[in-house]
Amino acid sequence: MDKAAEAVLGSDAEGVAAREGAVRVKRTAAPGARRAALFAAAVAALALPLAACSSGPGPGSRLPDSGTSAARTSAAPTGTTAGATPTASGGTQATGTTTGTGSAIPARLEADGTTVTVGDPAAAHTLTVYEDPRCPICEQFEQANAAQIQALEAAGKIRVQYTFASFIDQNSGGGGSKRAVNALRAALAASADGGGFVALHTLVYQYQPNEQTDGFTADFLLQLAGKVPGLRSAAFDAAVRGQKYASFVSASENAFIKSGAGGTPMVKIDGDKVSNDDGIFDATSFRKILSQHGVS
Repeated sequence: MDKAAEAVLGSDAEGVAAREGAVRVKRTAAPGARRAALFAAAVAALALPLAACSSGPGPGSRLPDSGTSAARTSAAPTGTTAGATPTASGGTQATGTTTGTGSAIPARLEADGTTVTVGDPAAAHTLTVYEDPRCPICEQFEQANAAQIQALEAAGKIRVQYTFASFIDQNSGGGGSKRAVNALRAALAASADGGGFVALHTLVYQYQPNEQTDGFTADFLLQLAGKVPGLRSAAFDAAVRGQKYASFVSASENAFIKSGAGGTPMVKIDGDKVSNDDGIFDATSFRKILSQHGVS
């Protein structure tokens, strides 16, 4: 395992909380009045929710959230079997392989060439999600809700349609978003039912590196893929290392731009946009939002 992978897989909740707190402090260091005016102007101009990763220019692209969403932990994904071993940094590294609901849920690429649908295409309700793999706010949404979303998918109650952005690479430098989206597309192509996609998608957000470190290297993504039974193969590894699906990555970013989302995550239920307030970052609150749209 390379040092970047070890650092990420060895990070614990305390370290993540400290890292995210430092980012917020750094990005709000201007004098009070000027800071408030600039922030208000930026939000008004971009029409973005308060809790989102902005696709606007510049390295400080993450708009402040309310600060009440829980930091992620490095526990194994719901329904998985994993052990933990200490790392040189004193954290824990997940071991073992994933099993359970995530790997059994089918996924497919839609005819538009960019939308990934997970679950029964005939499900009565549709959850639409726009995400960038490097976006820490997307990570908060996924960590809070992945388990209940997968349960609803498995029960045939919803289908989830993902469109993947990669704007953080441009805003913060590097290519981690593009590499992660390419790896997810490779997972989709690895089997007839795309079953490895859901498990890898869960792991991408469970072990998401610091937004500013560009930690989604090919080696790291392959290490995550190794936790999904049957996903790794010579063809899959070559697709990840060689950016086989670069055209999909570019087309997905363009689809995100054309959607007018402006930031990630953007969530819709049956076409209705859901506000990016604390409600979508708490499992109980999001369950109530789903219920209000007839999903239960």
